[in-house]
Amino acid sequence: MLNLLNLFRKDKIWDFDGGIHPPEMKTQSNGTPLRHLPLADRFIIPLKQHIGHEGELCIKPGDKVLRGQPLTFGNGRMLPVHAPTSGTVEAIGPHMTAHPSGLAEISVFIIPDGEDRWIERQPLTDYRQLPREELIKRIHQAGVAGLGGAGFPTATKLKGGLNSTRTLIINAAECEPYITADDRLMQDCADEVLEGSRILAWVLQAERVLIGIEDNKPEAIAALKRALGNSTDLQLRVIPTKYPSGGAKQLTKILTGKEVPHGGRSSDIGVLMQNVGTAWAVKRAIIDGEPLTERVVTLTGEAVTQPGNVWGRLGTPVSHLLHQAGFQPQPQQMVIMGGPLMGFTLPALDVPVVKITNCLLAPSASEMGAPQQELSCIRCSACADACPANLLPQQLYWYSQGGDHDKARAYHIDDCIECGACAWVCPSNIPLVQYYRQEKAELRAIDLEAKRTAEAKARFEARQARLEREKLEREARHTQAKRRVSASEQNEIAAALERVKARKAAETVEVQAGQEPDNAAVIAQREARKAMARARQAEKQAETEPLSRQAGDPRKAAVEAAIARAKAKKAQAAGVARSEAENDMNAESHSVPATDATSPVADAATPVDPRKAAVEAAIARAKAKKAAQAQAASADAPGVDGQPQRLPAADEAPVDPRKAAVEAAIARAKAKKAAQAQAASADAPGVDGQPQRPPAADEAPVDPRKAAVEAAIARAKAKKAAQAQAASADAPGVDGQPQRLPAADEAPVDPRKAAVEAAIARAKAKKAQQQQQQQADNNMETDTDADARRKAAVAAAVARAKARKAQQQSLED
Repeated sequence: MLNLLNLFRKDKIWDFDGGIHPPEMKTQSNGTPLRHLPLADRFIIPLKQHIGHEGELCIKPGDKVLRGQPLTFGNGRMLPVHAPTSGTVEAIGPHMTAHPSGLAEISVFIIPDGEDRWIERQPLTDYRQLPREELIKRIHQAGVAGLGGAGFPTATKLKGGLNSTRTLIINAAECEPYITADDRLMQDCADEVLEGSRILAWVLQAERVLIGIEDNKPEAIAALKRALGNSTDLQLRVIPTKYPSGGAKQLTKILTGKEVPHGGRSSDIGVLMQNVGTAWAVKRAIIDGEPLTERVVTLTGEAVTQPGNVWGRLGTPVSHLLHQAGFQPQPQQMVIMGGPLMGFTLPALDVPVVKITNCLLAPSASEMGAPQQELSCIRCSACADACPANLLPQQLYWYSQGGDHDKARAYHIDDCIECGACAWVCPSNIPLVQYYRQEKAELRAIDLEAKRTAEAKARFEARQARLEREKLEREARHTQAKRRVSASEQNEIAAALERVKARKAAETVEVQAGQEPDNAAVIAQREARKAMARARQAEKQAETEPLSRQAGDPRKAAVEAAIARAKAKKAQAAGVARSEAENDMNAESHSVPATDATSPVADAATPVDPRKAAVEAAIARAKAKKAAQAQAASADAPGVDGQPQRLPAADEAPVDPRKAAVEAAIARAKAKKAAQAQAASADAPGVDGQPQRPPAADEAPVDPRKAAVEAAIARAKAKKAAQAQAASADAPGVDGQPQRLPAADEAPVDPRKAAVEAAIARAKAKKAQQQQQQQADNNMETDTDADARRKAAVAAAVARAKARKAQQQSLED
């Protein structure tokens, strides 16, 4: 009992709601076998003959092609097309195609050579030797598409159902009136149809294969049963004749009892459907190695004298096929591609045959009937009763006519299969399918625009994100560059700080080791610069102001410059001594401790550069010479005694002439005594034969050569001073008394200081004489006064000579 129930359940046939029973009109063309037609004079092969994008051209005008040679190539839905015969590519350009719009598409024009030569084919005896992916690839390269009328690429459809298909349905219903292409194909090529079905089943690994065929095709049913024999891998199901039982969703419901959900496909419930013509093309592509270059086309209608089914080459003009069938056009003749319910009227007869061309219907005027006027909808609901998709055609009509796209979507207009059953039963003669097609086209345009908008928005957002990312990257690079710069600056600062610290540490180490820094040379240089600045200021003042307004005495500046030179020489000598001592100590050992504070080396000043000291001394001597010249120039002005006189400064008190004479005599005595002491010391032999003074206890060691030179210079100056004193000894003093000689116990006087004091005394004496002369009203001059003036002039000349010689000697030093 259980087996009977399973058998009943296995062979059960379900029904779908709606549907109509129009006149079949199949007997006009299914009674004659398939026949071949002569080649056309020119073939027109559109690049797009399927659902999807057109392929890319791989030929050019002037190329020689063979039958089956690919004209385009591509992947996915870019299905290739092939040359229907051998010949020459005449041109590539736009041409009107088989479409209700009548628009032109890119096509390849081929002039046949009449030989109809094939390319080298690669037949395959056992397709199970190849993997399934390779078989799908061969099907794609053969250009196989759905030949039932949809034109969906077969390879793409097989890829989508590789792992989900449990039931494979071969659609042999062919429910459209007048069309008998599948019927005739099954009658004449049943074995090839079944072999192609087995190839599809093996590729999909389907659990069962069902062949659904209407009961109005007894010859085709008999041919399939003969070809099946005792095979059980394929199951033949005969279903009642009802339009549109050939629809994918309707046939799935009839054979399996399952319904395809709204907006879905039959593959969603584990079912995949292929047409019998597609199965035949798959067999040719895999077993014979032939791409799709022809298909069965039904030529029917009362305007055709020889109706039947023919092998139509793809790209053959429709006019050529109709001419071979004895087409006799009538007034207002129309030619329909497809059936009377789902087909469309061709815009012209030179359009080519394509892969979805299954029928060319040329009806007469009486056969189509007179055109009827479209009336208003009476809301009879006949369209809803006839709709096989369980839709509401009346509502869809209103929404399509009113342009309410959202409502049309809400009422599932996309589920309409455009079977034309609603328009067939409409008493108002409303072409409902045409409205639905127009609304679908508008919805597709809206979806396409929305898709483009979304893509543009996505591109814009991606661009904004890219710009923002690039901005952040630039800012990051800029920040990193700043950090690198700041890091380098910090490194430089750190390095400078380290150097300062190292220097301080070195000084600290020196202090700790007993080597205190000695800045005596720097101090001496600073004092020398100050003295030179004062001398420069005095020189400038002497040049720009009169003697009476000068702020400082040039003689004092000269004295200060001489003192500065002496200090510099002393510091230089101490530095030389210290450097020699340090070199000696370093030569002995590097581990000797530093000297203590009482050591002469520790007390010596830092060595001074001898070149800088010499330059500074030369500058000081030049300034002193310039000051002496200024004094000599001022000394030429005659006074009371014929000697140059210096005007007293504003803040100087008047000097007594007697006291000035006494002071001058004392200075002369001291100078004479110093000369005698120098002469007495000359008997002691020195380095140069002259006596030398031993250094004091607290003085640093002096170079004996330098000391000898200085001693010689001092002796010469003292000798000159003694001569000057002896010359002036005979002259009476200011008060008429002889000058006092220095005592024997008086200490020797420095000749330089003595010369300076003598000059000061002479100046004071001159000033006193000037005052006396002014008191005598400049009228009375005695012989004594004349002698005094002459002696004073001689003394002044001698002083000037001495100053010049001293200056020359300083320059030589």
